[in-house]
Amino acid sequence: MKTRSIILSILATCLLTATAATAATLKIGSLSPLTGSYAADGNDIANGTRAAIAAIQKEGGIPGYDKIELFAEDTACDPRQAVAAANKLVNEKVVGVVGAYCSSATIPASEALAEADIPMLTPASTSEKVTERGLPYMFRVCGRDDDQSIAAMKFMKDVLKAKTVFIVDDKTTYSQGLADNVEKLAAKEGMKVIEHDHVNQGDKDFSAVLTKIKEAKPDVFYMSLQNSASGALMLIQAKRAGVSTAIIGQDAVYHPQLMEIAKDAAEGMYLTFGYIDDTTPAYKKFQAAYEQFGKPGAYSAYAYDAAYSLLAAIKAAKSTDPAKIKAELLKTNMDGASKKIKFQANGESGSNYVIRVVKDGKFVNYWDPQTGKKYE
Repeated sequence: MKTRSIILSILATCLLTATAATAATLKIGSLSPLTGSYAADGNDIANGTRAAIAAIQKEGGIPGYDKIELFAEDTACDPRQAVAAANKLVNEKVVGVVGAYCSSATIPASEALAEADIPMLTPASTSEKVTERGLPYMFRVCGRDDDQSIAAMKFMKDVLKAKTVFIVDDKTTYSQGLADNVEKLAAKEGMKVIEHDHVNQGDKDFSAVLTKIKEAKPDVFYMSLQNSASGALMLIQAKRAGVSTAIIGQDAVYHPQLMEIAKDAAEGMYLTFGYIDDTTPAYKKFQAAYEQFGKPGAYSAYAYDAAYSLLAAIKAAKSTDPAKIKAELLKTNMDGASKKIKFQANGESGSNYVIRVVKDGKFVNYWDPQTGKKYE
């Protein structure tokens, strides 16, 4: 009996070892600022990716894999750290990456991933340069700066009837690129740019530039900053300084944190952001998968759609070969949580910017540049 027990024990051990050996883990990565000033958006991106993994696994997972594991790396919106984080993901042998947030981090990180032929889908980087470099495995789920600036200019001209604008950016690749686009469009539309001024990332005191704006009395103050925390601080100081002009921000400032920090100083501010219909079945599916992480942030749904598209492509390809994943991504025709996801040959998925306003502490749809009509 003792001999038999030993034999059965050995057989059981061998069986467990064999099972463990055949168990496979699919590794994907995310790149976003998990610490620092941009951490709110960065963690939203990581959590949106986790929600997509949860949704895919609930649907039966991906054949051949027992587990889908996320390696979430911190870029801190710093180009050097972003490259180091991307290289770490290469070493982890991830088969695809969702990220990053800041275009200034996404662009150099994507170069490192491109060398390893790893597909990258950004849910938040809007600089035109992200896709215009011709990287074969670069995809974008959100919109583009040039489209966003057009929406902002249309609103200034057609709704606000603005004749003058004062532009401020924080010198980042994204923020300054968007501000430059607005300045160029203003010139074409015959709108006077009183001044295009700059602040620095991390600044806490905006009194100098706000004093200029108050004295200049522009019809519009266009505020192009990299994150909602900086935007909230500028709004608080603008109200304190007595700046009463119409203020337009952009998608990086769009985050629930804006109202949490700025409170009534944010009331009446306009912002450009992609249109998201939270009544659709796709959004409700995302919401159910995301609820374990709390309330969705600005880019949670975009990150979810990016990760879901990636995982669905891997599942359809029945392979982690990058060329096969790309081929399936280009076939994507999905009702996403953020919008309809259908990638073009250059990796773009289109823009659908609308104007929103902060009303009673909430973001409310205000005006549609496509139809030229206000929302009711």
